Amino acid sequence: MVCVEDLKRRAAEAAVELVRPGMVIGLGHGSTARYALLRLAELVKAGTLWDIVGVPCSTQVEGEARRLGIPLTTLDEHPELDLTIDGADEVDPELNLIKGGGGALLREKIVAQASRREVIVVDEGKLSPALGTRCPVPVEVVPFGWRAQARYLEALGAQVALRAGPDGASAKTDQGNLILDCRFGPIAQPEALARRLEGRAGIVGHGLFLGLATDLIVAGRDGVRHVRLGSR
Repeated sequence: MVCVEDLKRRAAEAAVELVRPGMVIGLGHGSTARYALLRLAELVKAGTLWDIVGVPCSTQVEGEARRLGIPLTTLDEHPELDLTIDGADEVDPELNLIKGGGGALLREKIVAQASRREVIVVDEGKLSPALGTRCPVPVEVVPFGWRAQARYLEALGAQVALRAGPDGASAKTDQGNLILDCRFGPIAQPEALARRLEGRAGIVGHGLFLGLATDLIVAGRDGVRHVRLGSR
């Protein structure tokens, strides 16, 4: 039986092999990206990777990176990143993604858009024939009038649930916003849905990451595969 955590680790560590000294790196949020963070820290500590700086995608990742001794910077200081390593909740055959299961979707998208290469690391269970088949689309909304946004999303065909935190209260993002998890089922036209979400006041971000991933590293029972955008 294959251990999913081992697959996550293998995918993340394969992605770290793309990192070179002197790079500015986006540090993704989530359980798979965390393995990349741990591997980067090992290499920095051993002296085999040097002169790198990271831009964390969440306050949680920032805190862990500091504890691990990874030098950090900001997008204000480095507005263009060489490479970002991040995970995904669902990946379609065109390398489009659903992200945001961990709640950092807005910052993750900002970092992804600033990156020359967006390297996504997943286990094979995250692969899907169409976005929305396996998981909901997270939508980040401002707290003011959030029920109006929920009704709007329902009108688009979603089953909407307000995400709760571990204490049972509404989960809050690093920006202090709420997350609505929206089950659309398989999404036939994700680009059209993304435009509808981006055109609505009160919605500040969504988990459809379309055309952003340049690389996919996926670990499965048959080993680790590296797929680049436009190749199969």
